[in-house]
Amino acid sequence: MPPEDDTTPAAAPPHDVVPATTIPSPAPSERPARSSGKSGGGARKSAAGAKKSSSGARKAAGAAPKAAGPARRSRAEARRPSSRRDVLTVTSDQGGLLPNGFRFGVATAGFQIEGGFNGPGEPANNWVRWERVGRVEPSGVAADFWNRYEEYLDRTVDIGCDAFRLGVEWARVETRPGEFDDEALDRYAAILAACGERGLEPLVTLHRFTHPAWLGEDFWLSREAPGRYAAWVDVAVRRLGGSCRHWVTLNEINALALGSYLIGIFPPGRSWAFADMATASDHMLAAHVRAYEIIHGLQADATVTTNNVALSLYELDRMLVDVLMARSLGVARAELHRWLEERRSAWYSGVAPPSPLERLLRRVSTRRAMSAAMLPAAIEAVWSSPFERTLDVTGIDYYDPVVARHARPPGHVTAGGRSWRAGRQLWDDKVDPSGLVTYLRSYRTGDLPLWVVENGLCNRVRRGRSYPRLDGWDRGRYLEANLRALAGALDAGLPVGAYYHWSLMDNYEWGSYEPRFGIFGIDRERGVRVLGTDAMGHDAAGAYRKLIEAMRAGDRSLLAAR
Repeated sequence: MPPEDDTTPAAAPPHDVVPATTIPSPAPSERPARSSGKSGGGARKSAAGAKKSSSGARKAAGAAPKAAGPARRSRAEARRPSSRRDVLTVTSDQGGLLPNGFRFGVATAGFQIEGGFNGPGEPANNWVRWERVGRVEPSGVAADFWNRYEEYLDRTVDIGCDAFRLGVEWARVETRPGEFDDEALDRYAAILAACGERGLEPLVTLHRFTHPAWLGEDFWLSREAPGRYAAWVDVAVRRLGGSCRHWVTLNEINALALGSYLIGIFPPGRSWAFADMATASDHMLAAHVRAYEIIHGLQADATVTTNNVALSLYELDRMLVDVLMARSLGVARAELHRWLEERRSAWYSGVAPPSPLERLLRRVSTRRAMSAAMLPAAIEAVWSSPFERTLDVTGIDYYDPVVARHARPPGHVTAGGRSWRAGRQLWDDKVDPSGLVTYLRSYRTGDLPLWVVENGLCNRVRRGRSYPRLDGWDRGRYLEANLRALAGALDAGLPVGAYYHWSLMDNYEWGSYEPRFGIFGIDRERGVRVLGTDAMGHDAAGAYRKLIEAMRAGDRSLLAAR
């Protein structure tokens, strides 16, 4: 691990002064009707000889007690759309501000919140070696979502959300090659059913940076990876498709390839391995196409996407979407290279003017990062697919996209002292709400809907002590500013159909519990004590609730710039 920061401001408030609260239990209500479209769900059992992991049988008895509370929203307010058109249309019926079917949600991820990975007798993923040798902090119990999912879903409803993004962990289900844990699949099915009972439309991520440890840390460099991943998708969608029809195939393909092979923050941890980064990207894009085909073969009305994290360098972001979309836009395979050159120019004309460092990074990216010639598997998959288009919506994760701004020398001042790591910490990301509109506009492809699949603010908690951000931003103000920008994007005619805030609760942020993104903080000094506020002591849930209510009513007063 890099050296720890060397100072701790005495004025920072202790994390444990924030009170915990008990979340009211909503009144019982009828589960919304499921779409009548074709589904691959059902009671089919997995292959004979399946083994059950030791964690699969854990009960949900660890949920906090719930006090009586106010009745839940009416079913009309929390209705589940009856067809994909309900989600994708942009005709406004919500006070003239939001399009019909627009959804507000929160985003989470399996490995980061479930707990129960990489310990003795637990399912192991590709982070297991790093955890066991001490290169990163152990993930441990995380937010204990595996046992307390009902409590967290109740909190989501209390905010006023009608959508919930979660992950299904391949490593938990396929603990050995070809052996599937029925109890783990049943638990995921129960979580999805609990979403439906609460009027929450689930968006399921089938891969978020992790895979079973037995596949090796360099899994995505293998030519067999797309087919192996497709087999997992087939099992997951057949077993869980009865309760879900919105799917993210692979989360942030660009971030996983970059983190694994260019900046070395994910296993296997290599740096400046441009060729490996391109190969991994190639195989993940091909895997997405295979997954798209499987899901639509099982669910005709499914919504399938993959979401990049917004980055200013074309080859590390928009190029991947362009490769997936080129065929549907009438681009001949032989013309792809020329068309991507044109798309690069269009991309750079649409994003913010570059600094001198950004100009240098653009040149390096153009020459070294990626080209059509480096994506043979993806291109073959796109042009040989029975589906002309292999995205149903364009997903975007928006934080701080300007790559040059992430460069910081060791020893720079950060929240809680100085950082001796090269590069900027997550809690120092520049807040730039206006950029959300810029990137949504740059991501637009015809009338394909745009979903903001992640957008959130990080602060730091170290050794139980919470530090304010150096720029003074808090989550309430951040939500207000970014939703104001989103309203501006809608006013400009952009087909935005959903907003998911990252994240519902503090989680395991890829090797550390210091970065905190949660609307609800978690006091880890006393086990997993879920707070009624965020880790900075602010009522982020209340702020999000008020903004959701106002935007649904067409009330712009809370969005007025301050």
